[in-house]
Amino acid sequence: MRAARGVLAALSLLLAAEACHREPPPPSGQARPIDPAAVRALLDQQSSAWSKGDLEGFLGGYLRAPALVVIVDGMRVEGWEALRARYLKRFGAPPSGMGTLSFSGVEVEPLGDAALARGRWSLALPDEDEQGGLFTLLLKATNDGLRIVHDHTSSSE
Repeated sequence: MRAARGVLAALSLLLAAEACHREPPPPSGQARPIDPAAVRALLDQQSSAWSKGDLEGFLGGYLRAPALVVIVDGMRVEGWEALRARYLKRFGAPPSGMGTLSFSGVEVEPLGDAALARGRWSLALPDEDEQGGLFTLLLKATNDGLRIVHDHTSSSE
């Protein structure tokens, strides 16, 4: 019996020590800050999907809802479906000749349950000069994972 109590006491101490080393849960009703590495991983997934001609995979990084706002080429596109339609109009259905997309100089600033990401994009299209510019993204943690909810992209001339 004494041995069992000793084992339980030792186990309790180990569990207490383990709990002390874990990150405390966020206050009730608050989400954990977004990890900048998760934002970079999402952007890597998007550039990889784009470069494989996988438009649906690329668009998977965006919030699939009417609340999505994308500002590009002086136009405001509202909603995931409208963004998809814009890309299909430009690259065809199924998409072809999407080229190779890359991101560089990415800076991520966690903002509670959201994050701001800034950087440079570059797109090498078949038979066209390379294009590029700057982007600013607002990302939020959703039930479906990390998603872009606002995208403002500009082109360099």
